[in-house]
Amino acid sequence: MLRWRHVPAELSLFDRLTDLASYHPKAEADPARIPSAVSIICVRDPDALLLIRRSEREGDPWSGQLGLPGGRKSPQDPDLLTTAIRETQEEVGIELRPSELAGTLDDLVPSTVLLPRIKVRPFVFLLSARPTLFPNIEVASSWWVTLEEMLSPGVYGSYQVRGRDFAMSRPGYRLEEGVVWGMTERILTPFFERLAHWPDARP
Repeated sequence: MLRWRHVPAELSLFDRLTDLASYHPKAEADPARIPSAVSIICVRDPDALLLIRRSEREGDPWSGQLGLPGGRKSPQDPDLLTTAIRETQEEVGIELRPSELAGTLDDLVPSTVLLPRIKVRPFVFLLSARPTLFPNIEVASSWWVTLEEMLSPGVYGSYQVRGRDFAMSRPGYRLEEGVVWGMTERILTPFFERLAHWPDARP
């Protein structure tokens, strides 16, 4: 697991994302699963990414949880990159451009049968500046969290979390706003490990 060490702006960990464009992600082959996409939106100075808290909504299995902007593929979306861009614009008002795409990570599926049968493809975007956020009604709050905060000792661990009808212990990142766990943790942890173990990684 990546442990944070202060990195000067000129040595931003996100500078290593240039190699992500050549990575070939593992695709989930099950055609019965509903295609979905999320956006990992990164900015420098300091290194940070966007998190959201989903609004409390009846029937939403991720109601009130911390996560990433995204959602299910629409029949009008030609591909999942379009889905990620569309959902991000709808949820937080950021108009992502394909030229800002740094790369794609492996597809994930829920680890429990209690959740919808979806498959999620994470898309990583690197922006030159922090855009203004305009959350819609699906998003209770949105903010930029620094890598320094997320990767500080003691933030990542096993925590008691609550789903719709259960409480359990799960790995996650404890932030002031709550615990990042579930599929979002399973997306971000490999992403952080990639940043830490890139071929040009500095000690």
